[in-house]
Amino acid sequence: MQDNLTIIMNDYLPLRDVVYQTLEQAILMGDLQPGERLMEIHLANRLGVSRTPIREAIRKLELEGLVVNIPRRGAHVAEITKKDLTDVLEVRCALEELAVELGCDRITEDELKALKNTHEEFCTALAKNDVELAAEKDIELHDIIYKASHNARLVQMITNLRMQMYRYRVEYLKDSSMHETLIKEHQALIACLERKDAESAKQIMRKHIENQASSVSKKAH
Repeated sequence: MQDNLTIIMNDYLPLRDVVYQTLEQAILMGDLQPGERLMEIHLANRLGVSRTPIREAIRKLELEGLVVNIPRRGAHVAEITKKDLTDVLEVRCALEELAVELGCDRITEDELKALKNTHEEFCTALAKNDVELAAEKDIELHDIIYKASHNARLVQMITNLRMQMYRYRVEYLKDSSMHETLIKEHQALIACLERKDAESAKQIMRKHIENQASSVSKKAH
């Protein structure tokens, strides 16, 4: 169990939701490691709550695929497997290529401005080695591209993959050797959207996701 695991308080949410969000974030950020056993008593003591919200949170995380229940061994943080990685990124690649293609035709000046500002904030977070903030800004940047497609159904489909993608995104951002490549890919995507070059944008987006898959797969089982 990680010593830095602390409850994320929110006065507007029931305790069970606060505990769920705390454990979810700990898994996504790697504070609870893949394969780590989730012992209800230990987690309850660590977070200062009863076992009931812990049990409820673990069940919900199991439905999300972030936790697995192993017979006679109990609940564990799900491993990052190459098959899961491939499945998620294949779907993400197809959807994001379509999003950036549509975005090249439909993006507004305000969306382009927001994209550039978010990219700058992303670069600043990387320079500070703030992985959590960088992940948030990376999500925000891609969200702007999705919304620039002006296709609500497409945005909804990609959003449904958000949690599965977040875990891989964080692992990728921890690899500092890829930061320069990431920045250049984002800059190239923005340039393509600005000049409405859909074919180049699709190629860059595919390479962008393939690089993520390659980096994360080295840690996958």
